Amino acid sequence: MQSRYNDFNSYLRSIYNCRVQKISIDAGLSCPNRDGLISYGGCIYCNSKGSGTGAYNKGLSIKEQIVSQQKFLKKRYKAKKFLAYFQSFTNTYADIKKLSALYDEALSVEDIVGLCIGTRPDCIDNQILDMIENYAKNYLIWLEYGLQTIHDKTLKFINRGHDRNSFINALESSKNRGIKICVHVIVGLPLETKKHMIETVKFLSNIGIDGIKIHLLYVIKNTKLEELYNNGDYICLKQEEYADIVCDFIERLPKNVVIQRLTGDPHPEELVAPLWSLKKQENLNLIKSFLEKRNTWQGKKLIL
Repeated sequence: MQSRYNDFNSYLRSIYNCRVQKISIDAGLSCPNRDGLISYGGCIYCNSKGSGTGAYNKGLSIKEQIVSQQKFLKKRYKAKKFLAYFQSFTNTYADIKKLSALYDEALSVEDIVGLCIGTRPDCIDNQILDMIENYAKNYLIWLEYGLQTIHDKTLKFINRGHDRNSFINALESSKNRGIKICVHVIVGLPLETKKHMIETVKFLSNIGIDGIKIHLLYVIKNTKLEELYNNGDYICLKQEEYADIVCDFIERLPKNVVIQRLTGDPHPEELVAPLWSLKKQENLNLIKSFLEKRNTWQGKKLIL
């Protein structure tokens, strides 16, 4: 049966006619929301690892990180091509010379066909975008902006350190450069009802993005969110609630938007709640079953 949404694997296969896998990279970069430029605390859901693998602290170079993962991914998924995913913290938060050296090292590895660069909308300028645009002439380049929500009240509460307008400005500066734009959003943020979450996806459906990653807000150790959760001030979404909202998102996204992720991947040793978030395949199957029960698909409820 034809897929009910535009998934990332199918998108990549349509370009390269083979299995393409992302390889997560820890480049040892920081974040202005942690080093004091904006704040020292970071977002309330982020701990000191910043979604990192810890590879940088182990002394592994970019190339070493890629090569070690390629072997595993070739065996497990029969992958033939790879995207180097600069994931940890903010991967445009350095001077041009350093960033260029990091990206060049990744692209020098055999079978790397492009980059995915995770960053913040307040850590982009025209000089950096000009550099990334040059890479996009020869490689597939995805620039991934962590927006999380369009609601400034929520952004302030979660200590995000930027507002909606920062994202809008960054997005407009990034367009018409040959760079693919992916936006990260989080479902289940404090202060937000389902109505707030739907408003976020409606906004994104009209602003001209190329891809989206949908994340569940889960509680990890040593975060401000853990304090809120332990004090009873934050309640996690139930599994079916999450699946239902994700389907609402899918229905409202244009068909051309590539859905790169439908849920997150918490590290088991760090996770506090909800425990069901560890059941990735079960969660994906539940979302797909909800789509089938609704007889719905990507873009069915899109109103431009």
